[in-house]
Amino acid sequence: MQTRLAIIATSINKTFLLRHTHSLKESVIAALRRRPLTSSFNALEDVSFRIHEGESVALMGFNGSGKSTLLKLISGVLQPDRGEVLTRGRVAGLIEVGAGFHPDLSGRENIYLNAAILGMSQKEIDARFDDIVDFSEIAKFIDTEVKHYSSGMFLRLAFSVAIHTEVDILLVDEILSVGDEPFQRKCLAKIRELHAAGKTLVVVSHDLQMVADLCDRGILINKGHVVFDGESHEAVARMRAQE
Repeated sequence: MQTRLAIIATSINKTFLLRHTHSLKESVIAALRRRPLTSSFNALEDVSFRIHEGESVALMGFNGSGKSTLLKLISGVLQPDRGEVLTRGRVAGLIEVGAGFHPDLSGRENIYLNAAILGMSQKEIDARFDDIVDFSEIAKFIDTEVKHYSSGMFLRLAFSVAIHTEVDILLVDEILSVGDEPFQRKCLAKIRELHAAGKTLVVVSHDLQMVADLCDRGILINKGHVVFDGESHEAVARMRAQE
């Protein structure tokens, strides 16, 4: 029996305006020389796909292909210029890890702040607080202001908060940029655990072998267009053939 749809993307288009000047002086010189001050970049063009509940999907493509833009459209961080993206259930995006953290607050305070931004109630945060701290492995520093954390400590706590969110759809961008290798392995194990529990997973990563092993399906994007949608290892093979 086929599961319900979790994500529906229909004819998505997204264009960005690129500025070619960064100061008043540059703008004046460009105007005098009749050079354009801006140009447009079509990040995504007529992209459509459907993802069912419980699927694990990798978004693949070279830098500038549009995969991270697509992930942000699914999360709601960006809105399409044309077309629509529909999602079912609570979406958590590990896209800009720690974006809701405040440097002058302690780790404890930031757990409550960031988890609330991700949609958790205080009751849910209370119930998961100890698990979040244990997973981050920085219990000794939990009442220290995060501005005194190392980048690794900051990432550990931010990822731990996000991964413990009560979520239906998990979006992950460059998972292997988080922490050292042992912590990365632990993060991957946690993500696999969530997927095994029936959560929908959408991943972007430059580690093609890892993402192919983690996900069953791959959507390959080239210059803003979907050029392949099928089994993940086949998507990797097709991407490597483009090199």
